[in-house]
Amino acid sequence: MGTGRFGGKHGSVYSSKGRGSTVIAALIWGICCLGIVSVSARVINNGDNIDPRKKLLENGLGLTPQMGWNSWNHFQCNIEEKLIRETADAMVSTGLSALGYQYINLDDCWAEKDRDSQGNLVPKASTFPSGIKALADYVHGKGLKLGVYSDAGVINYKSLYVHVYIFGVDYLKYDNCNSDGTSPKERYPVMAKALLNSGRSIFFSLCEWGQEDPATWAKSIGNSWRTTGDIEDNWDSMTSRADQNDQWASYAGPGGWNDPDMLEVGNGGMTTEEYRSHFSIWALVKAPLLIGCDIRSMDDVTRALLGNDEVIAVNQDKLGVQGKKIKKDGDLEVWGGALSENRVAVVLWNRGSSEATITAYWSDIGLDPSTVVHARDLWDHSTRRATGQISATVASHDCKMYVLSPR
Repeated sequence: MGTGRFGGKHGSVYSSKGRGSTVIAALIWGICCLGIVSVSARVINNGDNIDPRKKLLENGLGLTPQMGWNSWNHFQCNIEEKLIRETADAMVSTGLSALGYQYINLDDCWAEKDRDSQGNLVPKASTFPSGIKALADYVHGKGLKLGVYSDAGVINYKSLYVHVYIFGVDYLKYDNCNSDGTSPKERYPVMAKALLNSGRSIFFSLCEWGQEDPATWAKSIGNSWRTTGDIEDNWDSMTSRADQNDQWASYAGPGGWNDPDMLEVGNGGMTTEEYRSHFSIWALVKAPLLIGCDIRSMDDVTRALLGNDEVIAVNQDKLGVQGKKIKKDGDLEVWGGALSENRVAVVLWNRGSSEATITAYWSDIGLDPSTVVHARDLWDHSTRRATGQISATVASHDCKMYVLSPR
């Protein structure tokens, strides 16, 4: 969600009734009401015995960074079911789903402020009159998956089961708004165990904005974790998120990823060059690729940026090594990371105000100086041979992105 959610300007639209201290009681009560007896036994009796990390990998989720769309960056609270259905349609018709974008995620403001008489979350009647289950069915019918948002003041076990068994969702973004002061280190594992024992594979996206360094502890419980505050659609915000996320590179890998927040590509606040840098760096650092614009009306330039299958392939590389900043000379930077099959991905990034030449030497990126490579330019879609170094003239706020394949 947007910055206002965390600074108190906006806050969550949900009631915080039923949080924290009533979790176990609500679990038992909610399960009985929903008739989920066998699951309750697994959660209560075996919750402490499972190996969450092993189970996260076994369920096959997050082996590569998640790809999809989220409503917040462009629409914020102005969402309704027609928009979501049309977005699912567009994800397929534009060809983005065929490239791996699979999640259609509702952020905040899909639910009523108050729960029903049984304490369950209720979709807003004015904007989601058909309900979330019907929406999930529609999205699933497109070959896509549906995600929802909730926060610390909303979800206990009982409402979790509503999400899982009634709504049929595939992704949970769990925010830290409206917390009762309990550390995320205590609360998030409780949710993780419930999700793992729910009988449904649900991608668990933690969002506590990096305040307690989740990279150091969240990989055992979730598939991704925010390392930064909310992104905004401008150059300074995007670059600062990249820098903040970079320090946690060594903690990412298959099953769990650092998340510097969603993509702003196509929202209009940056230039094409800046959006190309944004998408390239997010792909290199194995960040989630969650589109944040209105894909129903995106222009050809935006479609080409988000749909670059060679850049996406770097993000989805099976080796799962997060690229990082390797060298900095003023505003000129070299970022890089290992790929499968002994390849290396490199981004030459010009963060300065004028055109400049940037060089990455093999010694910078872990290659023997004598190594000959085929250097594939992922934006120009051209290949050349290189030995010892690769250089390019890069426009202001733009980048060059390569995959180097030793010969």
